[in-house]
Amino acid sequence: MTMAKQRIVVKIGSSSLTEKNGQLSHAKIKEHTAAIAKLKELGYEVVLISSGAVSAGFKDLGYPTRPVTVSGKQAAAAVGQGLLIQAYTEAFKHFDIIPAQLLLTKDVFSTQLSYSNAYTTLTELLKRDVLPIINENDTVAIDELTFGDNDMLSALVSGLVHADFLIMLTDINGFYNSNPKFDPSAKRYDRLEDISEDLIEEAKIDSGSKFGTGGMKSKLLAAKTALSLGVKVFVGSGTNDQKLIDIIQNKGDGTYIGNHLTSNFRKHKQWIAFHSLVMGKIIIDKGASEAILVHGKSLLPAGIIDVVGNFNESDVVEIIYEDQVIAKGQVNYTAEDIRRIKGEISAVAMEITFGKKPEVIHRDRLVLSMKEVYKYE
Repeated sequence: MTMAKQRIVVKIGSSSLTEKNGQLSHAKIKEHTAAIAKLKELGYEVVLISSGAVSAGFKDLGYPTRPVTVSGKQAAAAVGQGLLIQAYTEAFKHFDIIPAQLLLTKDVFSTQLSYSNAYTTLTELLKRDVLPIINENDTVAIDELTFGDNDMLSALVSGLVHADFLIMLTDINGFYNSNPKFDPSAKRYDRLEDISEDLIEEAKIDSGSKFGTGGMKSKLLAAKTALSLGVKVFVGSGTNDQKLIDIIQNKGDGTYIGNHLTSNFRKHKQWIAFHSLVMGKIIIDKGASEAILVHGKSLLPAGIIDVVGNFNESDVVEIIYEDQVIAKGQVNYTAEDIRRIKGEISAVAMEITFGKKPEVIHRDRLVLSMKEVYKYE
């Protein structure tokens, strides 16, 4: 029986691509491409998310150092994007790997047609053994730091392409309980089952990088999003052309996040997030919204205020709090049943429906909306 090819998303931040002065480092690009080539040699499918357009372009624009204004960054990105992809193209040529460039913005993930198109394009490229290189379209992005140095973009893309693993390379070797640059007693988390709210609060510490925009909080939020889509994550550093192989083989210098995510679980989460048809809405109260958003809990009947539409068991619905879509999920009950049990505790609800399930939507069949994910930033 042949195994399906494992699909790996590799995200390289600005700090892992630049010289001390903030300019693009061609030596670092060569090292990254050699490491990716080794992964592909072993039969892995790879999607690369790369920052670095601003770093590649600011010098040619006449800036002495990396620009800090939005317009300066966008102009530098416009010049640098071509130079960045050219640098990758030349480096990958040594390994007979053909790269393809895709520039994405947040709105790709908010409309069904656009993410469908992105998914189709990426699938076709991978089928043809081309290496997709994805970056945010900085030149037209509205917010200054829309994807947090591509951290969130890498999480969303890893979900979209049904990746098995997301590797985020950065200038610090994983998550610590305090900043190791200032606290010699700081301890690294080698493995994390999940990303808790406490951990995100702790992450006021930054990587200390002058050139990245992500920081550790951005990476934790991205890891949390990837996990919610069923994708395991590594955040850390590495040198030489063996570094990605080491990471895949559990020998990486960093933090591994998420352990028990089966292929079916992963694909199901991604189907709900990106490919399912919404058949109705469930309106919930504050307590239920906090249970879902803050504590990662299931949706219980007690927190439901109202139901919109007529849908069946196993259909996908939107979960609404204060007129905002906060999540999508697959229901255990019909709309008619939910109307009968809304506001009731689970034991009573199960009596009314002759003992089905305590949750209206189980947390394993529920994903946060992209808007909700970004609220954390």
